[in-house]
Amino acid sequence: MLKNTIHIIQKNRGDAVVSIIRWKLSVENRIGIMEDVTRDLAFNHIPFSALEVYCGVIYLKFVFSDGQYLQEALGRLKNDFLQKDYVHHIDEIDLMPQEQREFELQAILGSVSEGVVALDNNGIVRYLNDQAAQLMRTSAEEAVGLHANSVIPGKLPIFKTLQTGESYDLVEISVDSTKDRFRYLSSGRPIKNEQGMISGAVATIKSIEDTRKLITSLTKSKTVAFEEIIHTSSSLEQAIYLAKKIADSKCTVLIRGESGTGKELFARAIYNASNRNNKAFVTINCAAIPETLLESELFGYEEGAFSGAQRGGKMGLFETAHEGTLFLDEVGELSIVLQSKLLRALQEGQIMRLGGRKPISVDVRIIAATNRNLEEMVREKTFREDLYYRLNVIPIRVPPLRESPEDIPFLIHHFLDVYGGDLKRDFVLDSGAMDCLCNRPWPGNVRELQNTLLRSVHLANGNIIKKKDLMLDDNKIVPIVDHGLKNAVGDLERVTIEASLKKTGSARGTAKELGLSHTVVLRRIHKYGLEHLIGK
Repeated sequence: MLKNTIHIIQKNRGDAVVSIIRWKLSVENRIGIMEDVTRDLAFNHIPFSALEVYCGVIYLKFVFSDGQYLQEALGRLKNDFLQKDYVHHIDEIDLMPQEQREFELQAILGSVSEGVVALDNNGIVRYLNDQAAQLMRTSAEEAVGLHANSVIPGKLPIFKTLQTGESYDLVEISVDSTKDRFRYLSSGRPIKNEQGMISGAVATIKSIEDTRKLITSLTKSKTVAFEEIIHTSSSLEQAIYLAKKIADSKCTVLIRGESGTGKELFARAIYNASNRNNKAFVTINCAAIPETLLESELFGYEEGAFSGAQRGGKMGLFETAHEGTLFLDEVGELSIVLQSKLLRALQEGQIMRLGGRKPISVDVRIIAATNRNLEEMVREKTFREDLYYRLNVIPIRVPPLRESPEDIPFLIHHFLDVYGGDLKRDFVLDSGAMDCLCNRPWPGNVRELQNTLLRSVHLANGNIIKKKDLMLDDNKIVPIVDHGLKNAVGDLERVTIEASLKKTGSARGTAKELGLSHTVVLRRIHKYGLEHLIGK
């Protein structure tokens, strides 16, 4: 009984059982070996359906509808072959080498996330995988053998590849059908023979939506929970309470606060607590990108929109953040022109790419942040009033560290635990270093405190951090009369307001500089007896 016989039920053959046998013959590697093998096959009256020849190896495939006849005929043939000097060994195998390669290729192409389409040099579809068929709203059975123009919608750069042999990468193709509008990215490569002649081309296609999901999964940074925001002060607790309450809202959020207070931390926590946390969280610092590039980054551009534009155009951050959240940091740095375009996007839920003719609908939740005084900018006409009201739907103010000095010891211990864990050391502050840190106004806020501690753990000799390891300007240290926490807060507040009054000469100027209301500053001036500094 022969092994590895594969029985296949063929409906179109009257449900007959078809038997398939594959052999691997180890033979002499010489000229004329194929003639000897085929002569013996003909002598035994045994037809073969496939044959592959390699150095010293010949593969044969036999297909018979009569399994009993196949067994008897191949039994005789095998004995006959083994009596020949030129046949060393015969093995029964599961697949021919070409079949093995084809099945492996099919498995590979079926497992990739992109759609794959192969064309011959006339543009006829030779192959497409399931992903491509799904994107093209067709099936492999319907598409193979048809011209690509009737299968793949949109303007096809693959035809240029067939003509020129040039490859292309990530060209965006837009398709407007009677039913819907969709976009996909395509890359293409020519197929060439050993003489360099083009015999076909292969294109990969991926929907913009799938690309957006991939970008999200690759760029999504560690999420932040509100519980991870280190604090004990009531002012910060109030800001966190408000942020939690509006996290699920679709409304635009404007986070106000000085540099280094943790505005992006709040933005990420809001995103993490929202019902969009499984979608993209895209950030852009409006102050870090030149104005000439910022518009294309936000809204994208079409091919040929400007000199050096990427072939196929480029998707902007609004499109990348579709159904997710877009965090506009330093939004107060936007030019008037970009403010106008941002306003339109917020009002209409649509953006227009540079060089584009059709608006693109986007569903994006905006969280903006700034350390600028937008109200003053509106009065000076450097910030659009209508955009200000559009952004300031839900304002959240993150207080500076000087308004919540009770948070400083908790932040110190947190950062020392983090940096100590990285260095595998347990750091502590001596009393002089602790007093220095707790009594400082921290104009750079939490970021400045964090960087100071990072510096100190690398400068400290041993595990005890001393005042000299902080490398701080002693002139900025605030003297404290009483080391009690309540008195320390009062002393810090008094010294801060006193310094601001000496600088600005007015309660209104101090309120503006410290981010406090005019009424609060007047109360503090009377409380600490600083009236004599007004007007100086």
